[in-house]
Amino acid sequence: MSEVKALRDLSYATVDGVDLCLDLYLPAIADPVLVVYAHGGGFQFGDKSDAETNRLRGLATRGVAVASINYRHAPRYLFPAQLDDMKAAVRWLRANGGGYGLSTERIGVWGASAGGYLASMAALDADPSSAVQAAVIWFAPADLASSGARSPLERQIMFPPFEAAVLGLADVAGAPAASSVLVRAGGAVGGPPFLIAHGDRDRMVPPSESAALHDALGRAGVRSTLLSVAGAGHEDPAFDRPEMLALTAAWLDSVLR
Repeated sequence: MSEVKALRDLSYATVDGVDLCLDLYLPAIADPVLVVYAHGGGFQFGDKSDAETNRLRGLATRGVAVASINYRHAPRYLFPAQLDDMKAAVRWLRANGGGYGLSTERIGVWGASAGGYLASMAALDADPSSAVQAAVIWFAPADLASSGARSPLERQIMFPPFEAAVLGLADVAGAPAASSVLVRAGGAVGGPPFLIAHGDRDRMVPPSESAALHDALGRAGVRSTLLSVAGAGHEDPAFDRPEMLALTAAWLDSVLR
């Protein structure tokens, strides 16, 4: 494994007078592959440094350059602001990554939970200026209407789901089709390869969300690999184990080289 150099708070965009920043983790090897990472937190919380010690540095020590981004949070900023931010980060890295010793013709996206949703949407976006060539999706919702569904009783006794907050809706049943990864995946002919992983004991985002995405990609002819992580819950430490990071790094290297 290689040593890692961390470059912090690189501004990739400015919105409402505030810099949106990323941290760049560079392995001590020549010409590493590059992936853009989006953290979880229900679209409302979290920071680009949350998973630094094990996850971000762990992948970088295995030869992958990782750009971990901050993005705008709900409820102040509603979807698709978060997707716009991830796409802006891809464009910035493509324009500026060469200055950090990176080859930027082929870039991957990676995300966990809500960040995985954003990575999926970015990978399936039709905008050529922010096109990516690989997607790693960990325990993420694929359809906000289904993952945020509540019974009448649950709506009375539970806090509104995070899916409603990012969409600015009282009830996710009214979620627009444009917010569904599954809708995008259905028309994703020619989309980049996906590596999808989900714990089989996830009680926050059901594994069926990842299975539905995998199936939708397959029907569209997009290469997709689905991993079920035995015994793992949501944001489980199992995802940061050496064998999982090694598998992810090897897959990214094979797709992005």
